[in-house]
Amino acid sequence: MSHSLIVTLRTLTGNARGCVYTEPLWGIPFNLFTPYASVYMVAIGLSDQNIGLVLSVSWGFQVFWALMSGAITDKLGRRRTTLLFDILAWSLPALIWAFAQNLWWFLAAGVANAIWRVTMNSWTCLLVEDTDHDQLVPIYTWIHIANLAAGFVAPLAGLLVARYSLVPTMQALYLFAAVMFTVKAVATYILTEETTQGNVRMVETRGQSIFAVLGEYQGVVRDILRSPQTLYTGGIMLVIAIVGLINGSFWAILATEKLNVPPENLAIFAFLKSAVALGFFFFVTPQLGGMHFKWPLAAGFGAYVLSQVLVITAPEQGYAILGLSVFAEACAYAAVSPLVDKLIVLTIDAQERARIQSILYVGIILLTAPFGWIAGTLSSIDKNLPFVLNIALLLIGGGLAWAAGRFAEEREQQRIQVEVG
Repeated sequence: MSHSLIVTLRTLTGNARGCVYTEPLWGIPFNLFTPYASVYMVAIGLSDQNIGLVLSVSWGFQVFWALMSGAITDKLGRRRTTLLFDILAWSLPALIWAFAQNLWWFLAAGVANAIWRVTMNSWTCLLVEDTDHDQLVPIYTWIHIANLAAGFVAPLAGLLVARYSLVPTMQALYLFAAVMFTVKAVATYILTEETTQGNVRMVETRGQSIFAVLGEYQGVVRDILRSPQTLYTGGIMLVIAIVGLINGSFWAILATEKLNVPPENLAIFAFLKSAVALGFFFFVTPQLGGMHFKWPLAAGFGAYVLSQVLVITAPEQGYAILGLSVFAEACAYAAVSPLVDKLIVLTIDAQERARIQSILYVGIILLTAPFGWIAGTLSSIDKNLPFVLNIALLLIGGGLAWAAGRFAEEREQQRIQVEVG
């Protein structure tokens, strides 16, 4: 019970406690249906290109909501925005997915799900704005642990698929998710309070329209362009977003259609990923505390590359190679995710957090949106090609992480020289 992560969990207070403790209510249903989402779409009758189209349309709408997210979060407050838009972004599309009949249903659900870009902004502000920055890595680690631990329920989905077949099982899981997502949104609202900066921004924007608040973005964009560290962080976020989009949508398709892995066995790999990442968080992450972030970030990107190489070289029903791929990806995820989350917080001006995050997300979405269609087209040619694209992107991400680390070290040396001088 003296493990640093256990101590952090036991001593959480305020909004950090409300956000961390309720996260499994989202993670459990999400991890139940996610491994089968793309193969469910195929079972309903969608092609690889249809799936790519749905992804790209959804990401296109995310541009609008990411742009609006900062203004909405400032106007309504972090807490109220998170409640309302969580229900719109997750509960509503889960219902649509449950009753989906064709491409148009999935397009409608994708458009609704795009609203999550608003809550990504408001929830992040709710979590970090009144939280000690020294606690950010362990807090974000617990956020990831909560979602990974929920992944241990994924084998249950596999058993249900084997017993009742894919489509009926997925319909039931989506209905369950709609209920759980709603409970999570309400519980988070009850257990949190509006942040200090949230109250300030609500007062400052009172009497202003949403569009008037948006009109002030020009100066914020200038500040971002003058901040190399924020730009490096944005580049790393972009690479992770594209790779996550491709892996989340086409890994299961490659496994089932190219490697002939039965759909009910996909949950095995979700379980393995959760177990490995949890072990990494508990036994490796605490040892990285004294290292500069560029080393674990660079190693994490290297592990990501290895995972992609393994998946495209795996033989038919090559469970051992697929298992090694998932092992490497899990280690990479555990090494990279909390550090990138912390970088996002530390490289953003706290007074303009909502609007800076809004602009960063817009840029990332605009650049990511075409990759759903691109990956779908590549997959229709050869199931390996989306993952070859991932390898190229991850090499770029590793370079950005190294450059960001060098820049941070140079800035720190300059600060020390000024203090000594």
